[in-house]
Amino acid sequence: MSQPTGPRPRLDVRGAVDLSGLARTTPPPGSPGGLDKPSAYVVDVDQATFGDVVQASTQHPVVVVLWAPWSEVSTTVAADLAALADQDAGRWLLARIDADANPQVAAAFQAQSVPTVVAVLAGQPLPLFQGAYPRDQVRAVLDQVLAAAEANGITGRVAPVGPADEPEPEPELPPLHQAAYDAIEADDLPAARAAYEQALRENPRDALARAGLAQVGLLDRTRDLDLRTARTAAADRPDDVDAQLAVADLDVLGGQVEDAFGRLVDLLRRTAGDDRERVRQRLVDLFEVVGGEDPRVVAARRAMASALY
Repeated sequence: MSQPTGPRPRLDVRGAVDLSGLARTTPPPGSPGGLDKPSAYVVDVDQATFGDVVQASTQHPVVVVLWAPWSEVSTTVAADLAALADQDAGRWLLARIDADANPQVAAAFQAQSVPTVVAVLAGQPLPLFQGAYPRDQVRAVLDQVLAAAEANGITGRVAPVGPADEPEPEPELPPLHQAAYDAIEADDLPAARAAYEQALRENPRDALARAGLAQVGLLDRTRDLDLRTARTAAADRPDDVDAQLAVADLDVLGGQVEDAFGRLVDLLRRTAGDDRERVRQRLVDLFEVVGGEDPRVVAARRAMASALY
């Protein structure tokens, strides 16, 4: 890695697609699976706190590791970086980001795989490495980051996180919601569905249960889909309702919300009878996943009404 020379594009988190909004209706599974707890110089970052980390990089170096619970290599690299961050005792901050749970942040770093490691100095991203990396070589890369930071006047130290800085504990979930969350973590989607359905029987106005049920449906429909195969099928068969529904599901799961809604609204205009009703219902389900107050949902509802009537 060389020292930054001249202006580089700044990270901009405004307007990022936020599928992590699912976490506002039901807690996401696998959080933060496979990693040790944060320490004084190690923090877990998501879409909501990403901007804070970028801002902090004007005071001290920040090293970002994008990892995923299913990738043993990425958890190993994250553990090595955490150990080195603690050794350096505040000379830089390690920010760990679950790329699966925060696809918008991964996209901001143009990450193609996990692990991806990037330094951020004064808001500017400096790619470091991807994939497995021996700890002694990681140490050498970090020394270059620290030298570049000093050359650019970024010499502050990280204030260690203490007990007073720890966030308030999350409020307890209602029993059926907790049961659904536990089932999702265990990859038992039928049990999660049953828990949310029971919650809705007990309270038909339970919006969180309704959104959770829609999320479970999306996870169930996409669990065995391959994105490339699905896109090829949809392109080859534009009037195949199943093929178009599959790509729309995958687009929402991947954060391409407007593309998914646009695809299905166009399909509404070309279908009739039972097929049209299937498309309409899928749109309604995906509106629940994204959130009724999301402006993309508001716009898509208007477009759906226009297509139907």
